[in-house]
Amino acid sequence: MAEKIYKKRIADQLLAERLEEVGAVLVEGPKWCGKTTTALQQSNSKVMLANPEELQKSKILIATDASRLLSGETPKLFDEWQTIPELWDNIRYEVDSRNAEGQFILTGSAVPITSDKIVHSGTGRFAWVTMRPMSLWESEESTGEVSLQALFDGQLQIQGENTHTLEDIAFMLCRGGWPSSLNRSPRAALRVARDYYDAVVKTDFIRVDGTLRNQTRSRMLLRSLARLQGTQTAISVIRQDMLANDESSLAENTVASYIEALRNIFVVEDMPAWSTNLRSKTVIRTSPTRYFVDPSIAVAALGITPAELLDDMQTFGFLFEAMAIRDLRVYADALDAKVYHYRDKDELECDAVIELRNGRYALVEIKIGGMVNILTAAKQLQKLAKKINTDRVGEPAFCMVLTAVGDEAYQLEDGTLVVPIGCLKH
Repeated sequence: MAEKIYKKRIADQLLAERLEEVGAVLVEGPKWCGKTTTALQQSNSKVMLANPEELQKSKILIATDASRLLSGETPKLFDEWQTIPELWDNIRYEVDSRNAEGQFILTGSAVPITSDKIVHSGTGRFAWVTMRPMSLWESEESTGEVSLQALFDGQLQIQGENTHTLEDIAFMLCRGGWPSSLNRSPRAALRVARDYYDAVVKTDFIRVDGTLRNQTRSRMLLRSLARLQGTQTAISVIRQDMLANDESSLAENTVASYIEALRNIFVVEDMPAWSTNLRSKTVIRTSPTRYFVDPSIAVAALGITPAELLDDMQTFGFLFEAMAIRDLRVYADALDAKVYHYRDKDELECDAVIELRNGRYALVEIKIGGMVNILTAAKQLQKLAKKINTDRVGEPAFCMVLTAVGDEAYQLEDGTLVVPIGCLKH
C-alpha cells in the first residue's frame, strides 16, 4: 500500500499562529475532517483519548496526578479531549503556571457531555481553530488562480482556467471533502460519506449527550434537513416534513433537541444573517440559513448518486451551493473573516456575504453556470450593492458569481467577477 501523503490544510497556518499567541489551542470540527492528523503535524507528544486504554489511564491520572498527565514535550496533544472534561481547567491552570505560549493542542469532535466539570471559560489562555472537511483548494482540485485575499487587496484583474465538468462537480460534492476519501477508487470514495452518515445515526447522536435517540427518527430528520438545506426553514416546518413519514407524535422541542445534538457534533452549521445599514427602511430577515458542514452528508441522507444528481438539476443546485459555502467558510477562516447570508422582506437575496474583521465585505451569488443565470445573479448583486448605505459601510470590495462550471474566470462589464469554484482559494 502506498504511503499516504499529508495534504496541507489552511488550518495548519492558523494553528501555528495561535500556538505563538496563547498557551493552548482547541481544534474542533466534525469527525473524520482531519483534526488529529493536522494537530499531529505540530505536536511533540500526545495522548490519544480515542484509545480506550489511554482513556482509562488518563481518567485515573487526571484525578490523582494531573501534573504527570500534562507533562511531556510541548506542544502536547490531547485528542478527543471532551471525553475527559476535567482536562480543561487543569490545562488552563497549567498554562497559567508555565506562563508560556504553545503548550497544548486539544482536538474535539463534540462538545463535552457535561459542563459541570468545567469552571473557567479559558479566556486568554485558549484559542479556537475550526476545521471542516477539505475545500477544493486543499484537496488540490482547485487551481487557486483567483485568491479572495488578492481580491480584497484590490487585485480585480482576474484570470484562471477551469477544467472541471458538471460530472466532476457532481462526484466531488457527493464524495465530500473527507480526507480519507481522496486517492481512492470512485466507489470507495463515495462510501466514506455514507459510512460517516451511518456513524452519525448509529453512534454519534448517542455519544454527544448520552441520550438514546430513535434511529429511524434521526434518519428522517437528516433527510428533512437535506431537502431543506440552504433555506431559512423554521423548526415547525421541519417537524411537519418529518410528520409526513412519522405516524407517532413529534413535538417541536424534540426536533429542536435533535438539531442541537447535530450542532454539538458539528454535523450542521447554520449561517447567520448579515445585518447592515441600508439606504431604505427595508426589513432584513434574520433567520439563519441551514447547512450541513459538508454537502456529502445531505447526499448520503437522500441516498442519491452522482448520476442521479445530474438528472435532478434543482437538487444539484442546492447541493452545489452547500459545497460552495463550505469552501467559502474555509477560505474565510484564513482571512479572519465570517460568511453570512442576506435576505430582506422584498425577497432580495445574496447567498454569501464575506465580511472581514475590519468591516470590509464582498457579495457572492452561487450558480451552477449558464450565461443567463450568471447575468441574472450579477444584476441581483448590483441591486443589493445599491441598496446598501455605502456612506456608513463603504462599497463592497467586489461582487462575485461563483459557478460550478465555466471555462475561465473573468469580469463582466458591470465589474462583477465570474469565478468557477475550481479556480478559487483563500
